[in-house]
Amino acid sequence: MDLLKTNSVSEFVLVGLSNCPQAQLLLFMAILLTYLATLLGNLLIVTLAWVDSRLHTPMYFFLSHLSFLEMCYTTSTIPQMLAHLLARNKVISFDHCMAQMYIALSLGSTEAILLAAMAYDRYVAVCRPLHYATVMSRKCCLALALSSWASGFILSVINTACVLCLPFCGPNHINHFFCELPVVLKLACADTHLSEAVIFAAAVIILLLPLCIILVSYGLILASILRAHTAAGRHKAFSTCTSHLAVVSIFYGTVISMYMRPHKGSPPDWDKHVAVFYIVVTPALNPLIYSLRNKEVKGAVIKLMQRVGFMKKT
Repeated sequence: MDLLKTNSVSEFVLVGLSNCPQAQLLLFMAILLTYLATLLGNLLIVTLAWVDSRLHTPMYFFLSHLSFLEMCYTTSTIPQMLAHLLARNKVISFDHCMAQMYIALSLGSTEAILLAAMAYDRYVAVCRPLHYATVMSRKCCLALALSSWASGFILSVINTACVLCLPFCGPNHINHFFCELPVVLKLACADTHLSEAVIFAAAVIILLLPLCIILVSYGLILASILRAHTAAGRHKAFSTCTSHLAVVSIFYGTVISMYMRPHKGSPPDWDKHVAVFYIVVTPALNPLIYSLRNKEVKGAVIKLMQRVGFMKKT
């Protein structure tokens, strides 16, 4: 189908979060600070996992990939969001909109699959500790990480194609702060039932299959914890998984509510409010979740600060 002939819309207008100038300024400051905290926090984890030999383990290898992914994910949307909060012209071209939608979908899909790989890593660590070094070899970790990235970007082609094959002839106002698939799909001037069915099926593969792997992994981990003979052993096994469980709960709770719920009858601003949580808030929380109760990360931070001269060696 010739997109240039079927589309009379060459650009979209992003409505954003608020039309009130005072609210826009407050949102700009809050989101800018959160974005900077996201970049600094996740960059710190990537740096620590790279330079500290004590963190050269599969768990921190995957965590460094997750942190790098979070930096990319937020950067694909937040800079434009910040610019539009201060601008009168909130226009985005059709091509730019489709590119942004594909990149955001790909990175979100990659995160869903990567979280499943991290759950498998925790399963092997708790349930098969004697075989951990053999099973989670460097080759295996690389394969899991690369397959997560490749699968996310390849599967997202399907969703993006479902939108590109539809005609857009107006209106062109997107009630969102970036081009997110469910919201853009509402603007198509054709029957979208087939596209919605394909997108839902893709969401099952991208979201529910990794979630099943996570649930099975943690079911086996829970069974192993309950079989532990000592309270110390149960605490140690459980403490290795709480951070990952928190991240999984936040990510899947918000994303599934966005992509796998019925959209009819929902409040008009629901989509963008949920999106703020998993695009702005969650990536900033992840470094805190993984570091607040983690002695290894705290020790690596102190060691790094001593190396660069911010702290004196004791």
